[in-house]
Amino acid sequence: MSFAKIVGTGIYVPERIVTNDELSRILGEDINEFVTQVLGIHERHVCADDESTADLATNAARQALEAARVDASELDLIVLATDTPEQLSPATSVVVQHRLGAVNAGTFDVNCACAGFVTALDTASKFIIADAAYRNVLVIGAYAISKYLDLHDKKTATIFADGAGAVVLQATDDGAGYLAGKLRADGSFHDHMGIYAGGTHLPVTREVLDEGRWTKVRFAKKYPAEVNTEGWPAIIRDVLDKAKLSVDEVKLFLFTQVNLSTIKEVMAKLELPLERTHTIMQKWGYTGSACIPMVLHDALHAGKLNRGDNVIMCASGGGLNMACVAFRY
Repeated sequence: MSFAKIVGTGIYVPERIVTNDELSRILGEDINEFVTQVLGIHERHVCADDESTADLATNAARQALEAARVDASELDLIVLATDTPEQLSPATSVVVQHRLGAVNAGTFDVNCACAGFVTALDTASKFIIADAAYRNVLVIGAYAISKYLDLHDKKTATIFADGAGAVVLQATDDGAGYLAGKLRADGSFHDHMGIYAGGTHLPVTREVLDEGRWTKVRFAKKYPAEVNTEGWPAIIRDVLDKAKLSVDEVKLFLFTQVNLSTIKEVMAKLELPLERTHTIMQKWGYTGSACIPMVLHDALHAGKLNRGDNVIMCASGGGLNMACVAFRY
């Protein structure tokens, strides 16, 4: 049986930086204490006016391919996770396929909001395990949420940021790679957070544009904190059981980078020191479906994960969707 091994990672962060001080001036109040201390965000990067999701994704993908020493023509599949697509149709992944010159690759998009990348990683790994025709698979998480931000909405403007991350999976028989995964959903939260205009339920009309609320990302209802503080440890334990691993056998636990306080609480519930996780929200903000590949890449470059180490990646997003995977890096 083939294993799906991570052989290269890459990221892309837009050049423009928005600091907490700049947002404080826009919002007319000082947001620094809460955003820095609770969320852990000091600044965030956002797209230039002429940058879009496909731009972010393509740049991250090229870096991952270079790190993996895989030519785009050698790719068999591209799976791209985003809920800020290049357009409603066709899929963003096929745009990236064209730009990369990945002429032999099939493509599809995944939209599980901020759980999208881990869902895509779980799915792509199973393609490799199940079908010998898939030898090299590119998995991308990309997020251009600034295009949908209302900078006068404190609940969203302070959190979200843009970026992309990518990994190259390769079929191997050396025992390294994907070990186990689990997906979970609770659709009762489907109306709590999202970008609700633009689909068939609420098409964009002149009235919707003039009203201006649902064409932007909104927290329509409040999520209970236990969605993550209880949900993350539960799904992690399920995946550890499937992988036949103990908590102590995992070198690194990587989480959705939305709230530093939540990560601290979950690590305490797992009875683990903070050294066993890694964060990027302090410098890049919350990059949604891109944050897991971005934090993985950053942790690798910080020397926190070596070949043979086990890593857990756990993500949640609007919907509610949740996904967790275990890999032997």
